[in-house]
This record gives sequence, C-alpha cells and structure tokens, in this order.
Amino acid sequence: MAVLERVMMSRLTVRALSRVNLAGVTLDIARVRAAYPALNEGFAHFDAAAGSLVAAPVAEAAHGVYTSAVANRTDAFEPGRKALRIVEQAREAVADLLGAQPSGVVFGSSATSLTYHISQTLAATWQPGDEVVVSRLDHDANVRPWVQAAAAVGATVRWAEFDASGALPVAQYSSLVGERTRVVALTAGSNANGAIPDVAAVSAIARAHGALCYVDGVHATPHVPVDVSALGADFYVTSAYKWSGPHLATCVASPSLWESLRPLKLMPSSDAVPERFELGTPSFASLAALTAAVDHLASLVPSVGTRRSQILTSMTAVRAYEMSLFAELVSGLASLPRVTLVPAPADSCPTLSFRVHNQHPAETAKLLGDKGVCVYSGDYYAYEFFSALGLRESGGAVRAGIYHYTTRDDITRLLDALA
Repeated sequence: MAVLERVMMSRLTVRALSRVNLAGVTLDIARVRAAYPALNEGFAHFDAAAGSLVAAPVAEAAHGVYTSAVANRTDAFEPGRKALRIVEQAREAVADLLGAQPSGVVFGSSATSLTYHISQTLAATWQPGDEVVVSRLDHDANVRPWVQAAAAVGATVRWAEFDASGALPVAQYSSLVGERTRVVALTAGSNANGAIPDVAAVSAIARAHGALCYVDGVHATPHVPVDVSALGADFYVTSAYKWSGPHLATCVASPSLWESLRPLKLMPSSDAVPERFELGTPSFASLAALTAAVDHLASLVPSVGTRRSQILTSMTAVRAYEMSLFAELVSGLASLPRVTLVPAPADSCPTLSFRVHNQHPAETAKLLGDKGVCVYSGDYYAYEFFSALGLRESGGAVRAGIYHYTTRDDITRLLDALA
C-alpha cells in the first residue's frame, strides 16, 4: 500500500509546474470524450504517453488548410498572408499554453530533432573540460543529444541518478553542477514512472553557476498546468501529439537567449528570431492543428478570461481528474498478487509501469491488446532508467497512463483483463 499512499499524496503536490489551486473545478468527462471521434471504436486507451488521440477540432483545422488556398509565406497575396497568420497564431497558442513569449517559440518536427539541433548549436561554443549534466530518469531524447554533443568537443558528462523510490533527488545537483557546467538537462515528467522532479530547484542551482537548464516537458505538458517562468527553464520542449494535437514539436526560450545563438542554417533563410532555428518550410496544416489543440485544451472546462487563464483552469481540472483515477488504477494493480509496479515517487504524472510475474512485457501487452486494451511495452526510450533497474534486457515493462478522456470503466476493463 506504500505505492498507493505516495500516489494519493501526489494529488496534493504539483510543485512549480502549477501555481493553481486544484479545488473548485471539475471535468465533464462525457463532454470531453465527445470531442474524440476515435473513442467510438471501442478501445480502452492507456497509450496516450506514446501519443494521444486527436480531438475533432484539431483534425478539422488541418483539413481546412489542406482544402483551402494556403500558399507558402509571403505578404504579396492573400494565400501567402494566410500562411503568415497561421504561423503567428501557432506561436501565440504555444505561448499561452506554456506561459512563454510568442517570439520565443520555435517549431520542429519532433522534440528529438529540436534537442539535437539546440545541443549542437550550444556545443559549438564548448571547450574540452566543460560539463553537461543529464539524468538517468529521462527519455533518451534528452540524454543522447547532450552526451554526443559533449563527446564531439571533449566535454564531460555528469549523471544525476534516481533513488530507490524512482524520484530524482535535488540534493545531488549541488555536487554535480559547477563552474564548468554549461547545460543541465532534465525531465519535467518521466514517461516511464511518471516522476515529476523539482525542476525549479534544479534550475536555480544551474542558474547560480551560470549554466542553462534544458527541460523536456513532453510527458508533463498533457497532465499539468505549465509555467516555464515558475520552472526556471531556459529551454522547454514539448510535442503536440502528446496533447491531442498533430505530430509537431516546439521549444520555447526567451527571445534574447535565442538571439545569442547561431545555429547552422541555409544562407537565404531568415536570420530573425525565432525563424533562425526552423529548418525548411513548415507544415501549415500542422501549425493550424496545433493552435486548435491548444484551444481544445483551453475549452475542456468552459470558463471566461484570456486563453492563458482558460488553459490554467482546464489543466487544473485535468490534473485533479486524472490523479483521482490514477489512485484507483494503482489500488487495483496493488490488489493483483502477480503484478509488480516499477518504483514511482509521490510527485507524479498519472503514468506507471508494471510487470506481470515472469511474463515478458511484450506478451502482456499483446494479450491486453487482444482484449481491446491499449498499452505499450519495452523501455519507451527511457533507456538509462530501465538499464539502471536491470529490466531493459528482459523486455522493460508494461506502461499504462491516464489521459483526460480515460474513464473508470476503462480502468475496470484493464484490471479485469489483467486478472
């Protein structure tokens, strides 16, 4: 029952990811689910950590671009001006979602590609003996780009370790971060065990030593209200397909920080910020869909005010709803004698990993899939995490996550199928 107690505690603790009280807002689950046509196919979805279903307004926004006159960006004629507006609106939407500045929003094809692009840009100024700090809790997309960039210039990699509870202790960063540290990279939410590190405390340590803090918010963004200023993140990356949107990613930073960086780029392409960091012509349909996804998140709980305030209201309700269901899921799993949970701390996203006795995780996932219950197995690119646990070579684990369209009936279906 210790795991269940930690999860119940996490309903009360969100740290710097949210400044909003969880009380007083509720989620109308029937109304929420009505926005997802794919739910009519009858599957129980616990797979949103790998990519959520797309909300109807998002698909409609993309369809609208594909079926109307939208040209490449230019102010010479209206279809080109429409493309300019689509890009501008998408930057404004991301800024509202994350508490950032529109002129600090950079788009890319994936969080992985953006992190590689930024790590290589930063590493161009590093010297042998400089240091980067990464964590074994992270998705490999926030590990390998930094490790490889460091190796290319002779910089040193230092590792933050998770503890026996699956948490990432802040105290270790006081000895890991020093005057030669250039970047501290960590997750805002683990995609393997849901852990929510104290990013604000770690970023404060990094800042005190003149280091930049690069935060992977891919898994956290769908589950909590995000304020990049409160987190102290110099860079914050997230992927829209994890929060009901298209396959498109974005990284936000202050415009002045972007201005100080010189990425590799084509000579004729814009040198302005943030366009300087965006390679090639963007997908205008995806950008329109991204804006629609942010608007959809803002509308999950009807409210008045700015889009930013509506997002905070909706995501506060999402957090409360998801963690309530998550406690029921953990309790149900704890009651199954042959199910073992991967260690998870108090502060968490509604995501867990488990194994069923001596069954290979891929076999568990297939058997559940045969019953219409969608879960993933493996290491989910949390390579260092499962390697440290000694589970990666034997198949990793099975992952189940709550999303804002999950119901109690879904949980019952998963638990019954496992039993």
